[in-house]
Amino acid sequence: MSRILVIGAGVGGLAAAVRLCAGGHDVTVLEQSREVGGKLGVIEHEGFVFDTGPSLVTLPHILEQLFADTGAPLSDSLTLQRLPIAARYRFPDGTALDMPGEMSEIPDAIDAALGPGTGAQWASFLRRAGQIWDATHGPFLESPITLRDMATGALDIRDLATIAPWRTLRGLGSHYLRDPRLRMLLDRYATYTGSDPRRAPAALASVPYAEQRWGSWYVRGGLGTIASALQQRLTDLGGRIEFGVEVTRVTTTNGRADGVRTADGARRSADLVVANADAAQVYPGLVATRPARRAARRLRASTPSFSGFVLLLALDDPPPGQPHHHILFPDDYDDEFDSVFGRRGRARPASDPTIYIAAADDPAVVPGAEAASWFVLVNAPRHDPRGGTDWDSEGLADAYADHIIALMAQRGVDVRDRIRHRIVVSPADLERRTLTPGGSIYGSSSNGTRAAFLRPANASPVGGLYLVGGSSHPGGGLPLVMLSANIVARLIGPA
Repeated sequence: MSRILVIGAGVGGLAAAVRLCAGGHDVTVLEQSREVGGKLGVIEHEGFVFDTGPSLVTLPHILEQLFADTGAPLSDSLTLQRLPIAARYRFPDGTALDMPGEMSEIPDAIDAALGPGTGAQWASFLRRAGQIWDATHGPFLESPITLRDMATGALDIRDLATIAPWRTLRGLGSHYLRDPRLRMLLDRYATYTGSDPRRAPAALASVPYAEQRWGSWYVRGGLGTIASALQQRLTDLGGRIEFGVEVTRVTTTNGRADGVRTADGARRSADLVVANADAAQVYPGLVATRPARRAARRLRASTPSFSGFVLLLALDDPPPGQPHHHILFPDDYDDEFDSVFGRRGRARPASDPTIYIAAADDPAVVPGAEAASWFVLVNAPRHDPRGGTDWDSEGLADAYADHIIALMAQRGVDVRDRIRHRIVVSPADLERRTLTPGGSIYGSSSNGTRAAFLRPANASPVGGLYLVGGSSHPGGGLPLVMLSANIVARLIGPA
């Protein structure tokens, strides 16, 4: 049995702690805030419950496997509901597509919305995307692969033509998708990793395939209940969580992690340390050995992901017929990416961004039948007062919130006279809430063919220190974060 300290009670830290506890280790989670969840946050106000992070579950079998491997099945803790309509897409020309939750129904739905032949284009693309998924999910997403592994043949060379690492996501899409609306639909999936589709690798085609192959799911009561269920599972297994504990240093002896030091000056000893913190905070902020400094230099070579600007809207008498997810595309998608990544000038809020609306039909998240809790997200530049956007500038966040609500109305979703109250969460707020530099949702982006392999490995270069969560391999998003926890648990092994 090893004594293991886990820094951070985000989903990655909780999932790793649960797996390690189930493996017989003595596990304590140290969380600087007063609640679990990390980026999977929850805000409650006057009976309205808002998820402030992910708004859907994809690859639900990964979540199910986590619970099955560590005790009672997921159904004993959470109720998952498959969405019959994964999302409604509203394109700049005013056409709308209700994307079915069942993969077999998608081509016909696209044909009906966008015109004959468009469904066949998307189906042809998905066949290629499925081949990319088959080639990558085992050796890459589920394994601790690095750039060195790639160079030494961890992936079958025959799969390289399928993965096409020299192509971008947009470049791959243009080969299959002639309709510009379908290309816009594909571009959106680069944002799942905080990336630019013009620079993100073609391998990200596996993202829409996985979403449509296994469906989009909602958790009754809100996705924040996932963190609560993991907390309960950890407690049931004998693990511990201590709240209000800020870790300021990972201590080392002879270059190997042997505990942590906290803000109150106390030292906690451990055999192993698992950091569920942004890698840019870990290297060299929490550990300052020479290997950690080298890791920090490699991390600086990658492009940080963009952040998100969030509106939490408590509505009275919400508009009828609103789907669970609604995506309102802009006229110029490229301008949005140029803005948030700072091309052609400093990084800045996009004037005409894509707007994502999550509107759960769930009585558990509202105070009454004629009310709704809406989560509204737009891609946004990181909080960067020195070289980009200072989201703490007086009036900026509120003015941008007003702008987004007006844009929603222009695109056919007018709720201006229905808002009981709103809460604004800017990238600066995200940075403070999650201790994520700049509020970068996904750590580093996938911009560039080598970007995925610049992402910090789960086994750090500091002996006894492991990284878990969205900023480490294999990346951000609920399923990948849980896969990172599985990788770490396998690397450590049972007691």
